[in-house]
Amino acid sequence: MNGAQALIRTLVDGGVDVCFANPGTSEMHFVAALDSVPRMRGVLALFEGVATGAADGYARIADRPAAVLLHLGPGLGNGLANLHNARRARVPMVVVVGDHATYHKKYDAPLESDIDALAGSVSGWVRRTSDASQVSADAVEGIAASRWGSQISTLILPADVSWSDGAQLFSTMDARPAGADPLLAPEVVEVLRSGEPTVILVGGDATRRAGLAAAARIAAATGARVLCETFPTRLERGAGIPAVERLAYFAEAAAAQLDGAKHLVLAGAKSPVSFFAYPGMPSDLVPAGCEVHVLAGHTGAADALSALADQLAPGTAAPVAAASRPALPTGPLTSASAADVIGALLPERAIVVDESNTSGVLLAQATASAPAHDWLTLTGGAIGYGIPAAVGAAVAAPDRPVLCLESDGSAMYTISG
Repeated sequence: MNGAQALIRTLVDGGVDVCFANPGTSEMHFVAALDSVPRMRGVLALFEGVATGAADGYARIADRPAAVLLHLGPGLGNGLANLHNARRARVPMVVVVGDHATYHKKYDAPLESDIDALAGSVSGWVRRTSDASQVSADAVEGIAASRWGSQISTLILPADVSWSDGAQLFSTMDARPAGADPLLAPEVVEVLRSGEPTVILVGGDATRRAGLAAAARIAAATGARVLCETFPTRLERGAGIPAVERLAYFAEAAAAQLDGAKHLVLAGAKSPVSFFAYPGMPSDLVPAGCEVHVLAGHTGAADALSALADQLAPGTAAPVAAASRPALPTGPLTSASAADVIGALLPERAIVVDESNTSGVLLAQATASAPAHDWLTLTGGAIGYGIPAAVGAAVAAPDRPVLCLESDGSAMYTISG
């Protein structure tokens, strides 16, 4: 068994059974090994940014990582923008980057580059495998780091390590590390019982139905307001789900939403800052005199909110959005009428990938009470994410309709998707 075969078998044993790929010469043994492991589904992309964006969209819906196969440093570089978005989304992903054979690197061939440095800018875990016997062990560690750390793991695989025999398989890590006790936040309980103006800012896994329901229960019982981070990784919304207002993109509007708050409770979200610096405007959007309290990080926020709701709001039901659709519009096509068309016709269980940018400002209102659906957003601000993410979401959930709302300029970056 060569290194490439061991890597693919370890990936599928670890639950990574889809690989979005744009391979080159140094990855040919990995490609050949796909035939020997039929459980791995290979999906070819014509541009690396499509492969990385598709893996992002896949992970957001499947709740587990896909693999990405890239060719040397330039291939990794071509995929960096959507890896940046995936890093900001805190999705798991296993990136395999082929490199020159170990003995060939000293010759500084034209495609030679510092892959480790490039990978480090977007990855939480980076490993260069130097021997076929270590490929599986390194892959096991990378899968665990990605899945349980909600981050990108990058494994650099030299060509001779890939083609060399002597590889062996190591067992994958099945158990999730124990999480923190969600009840260990007494100051948050005190704040919410105080009656002082409080905002709960949700993000991470708290933007799913369970987390939103818990936050809505807390708000109903305590008078706190609930906001969602500006660009959530995956927001469940629509009829039957508690409605939540997203924090505005522009600093002035976001500051107005937070104005008057004495306490800001973070449940899966980061403390809000403006996207850019503006003359005379603060970068930190937390109002002066407002105390920030961290309830939970990106993962575990829904559980923490549920525990908090059981403590603060026993017997309180979460208000949910009623089913309602806008009427189909007539007249000229505008951003408003387009939003109404989408709201009127959006299918049940749809996955909406939103990179509509400025054309989509009215979408939230038009679709708020449409049949329950998932909404994926541009978490990192690097455009060209929408089409690839929609491809990945469709691979993850082939039984669900996927709607990509794509601005024309952003589409040009990854049009081959």
